[in-house]
Amino acid sequence: MYKLKPLLFLFAVIIFTACKKEKDIQAPPPPPPPVTPTVTLADLHKDTALLYARDIFLWYNQIPTTFDARSYADPDKIMRALRQYSSESGFSQPVDRWSFGVDRQTWDNVSSGISGDFGISVFFYNDNDLRVKLVEKASPAGQAGIKRGWRITKINGSTNIAPSNANVIVNSVWYSNSTNFTFQKPDGSSVDLTLTAKQYQENPIFVDTIYTRGNDKIGYMVFNSFLGDTTAIYNDFQRVFSKFSQAGVTEVAVDLRYNGGGYVSVQDKLANYLVNSSANGNVMMKQEFNNKYSRYNSTTNFQKLGNLNLNRIFFIVSSGSASASELLINNLKPYMNVMLVGPSKTYGKPVGYFPIEIGNWYILPVSFRSVNKNNEGSYFNGFALNHTSMDGLDKDWGDENEASLASILNYISTGAFRSQAAGSQSQSFQEKPEVKAVNKKLDEIDFKGMIDKRQLLK
Repeated sequence: MYKLKPLLFLFAVIIFTACKKEKDIQAPPPPPPPVTPTVTLADLHKDTALLYARDIFLWYNQIPTTFDARSYADPDKIMRALRQYSSESGFSQPVDRWSFGVDRQTWDNVSSGISGDFGISVFFYNDNDLRVKLVEKASPAGQAGIKRGWRITKINGSTNIAPSNANVIVNSVWYSNSTNFTFQKPDGSSVDLTLTAKQYQENPIFVDTIYTRGNDKIGYMVFNSFLGDTTAIYNDFQRVFSKFSQAGVTEVAVDLRYNGGGYVSVQDKLANYLVNSSANGNVMMKQEFNNKYSRYNSTTNFQKLGNLNLNRIFFIVSSGSASASELLINNLKPYMNVMLVGPSKTYGKPVGYFPIEIGNWYILPVSFRSVNKNNEGSYFNGFALNHTSMDGLDKDWGDENEASLASILNYISTGAFRSQAAGSQSQSFQEKPEVKAVNKKLDEIDFKGMIDKRQLLK
């Protein structure tokens, strides 16, 4: 090949000279040799991400042939770009808000319930009243004794605690290695605490307790995530529901207001503890993949656990109740009277995914939908409430005067939910567009997903 090049060049010179003599015009120079483009490992990862999506994505046949994966920075950006190709009958906008990519180490930590922050989340109770909405027990915040309901009056010495300062609040609470907070406790006293981020194991069961109203015993459990150490979670389920059974609990309220979802398998376990015994052996749910992967379509039946035999169940929910939380609600509806109470309807995510490994990445394109026994499942707009009650951010978990819990306890006692007027003046503040918008921004930090742990693709 290399020996031919001088001959080709000489031939070109002869032709050029002949043309010059005969026509007195300049011939174009010979074309340069073709350049082979450099394909990087990152390019291959992007190509692979798109190939998987064209195969397993629930709406794979809507991805245009012109979609250029290499024009995006990384697999996460590709997955997010694919969300627009998710048209569903009955919905005017694409329904996918969840397909994403993540580096392996981050996902391994998130999925196993390992965090490396302060262990504190916050919401605005009203315009300039920022409250602790939850605290992880084993986290720096939990170890410092901080409780839900404490008011934050200063962050790093600044008293600018307002929705307009949301970006600073987000960075100070979630993305800082060390932040100084001034908290006001329920008794009016204040305390300054400097929190330093560290790694800890999350414990999604925040509270389990029992209340008595007349002849009724009401079991209450705050469950914040379907992710984490599943062995520990299952042991806690057994402990809590044994406690409820031994106490003669006749009603149960499960608080899912900030639970963004997680493993389908954990949902299965919790559903089996909560469902009425008459459902044993009957259909819990069906998972449906696209037509390329219909061989993975599956049906899960109830296998009743524990001794509770409830006719109805109460869930405290909000726009932060997503995915596996909604799956639990949907699966129980055909068998029980399911009552939803809280500040807003649920998030609206009836679909799920599983992690697919690509190099140092996992991609999670939406891959399956779930329906219940009655084939109900397209709740992309969320589940509506039976009763609207404010998010009692001024109270700790389990406080009988916390607005949403108090509404349920009142209903069990009297047959009527507590009126909104009996709550707090902050009800109107929580409904203000600017407060709702900033709380939505603060809530976006939390994971929302329904994860199948099966490794369908290698």
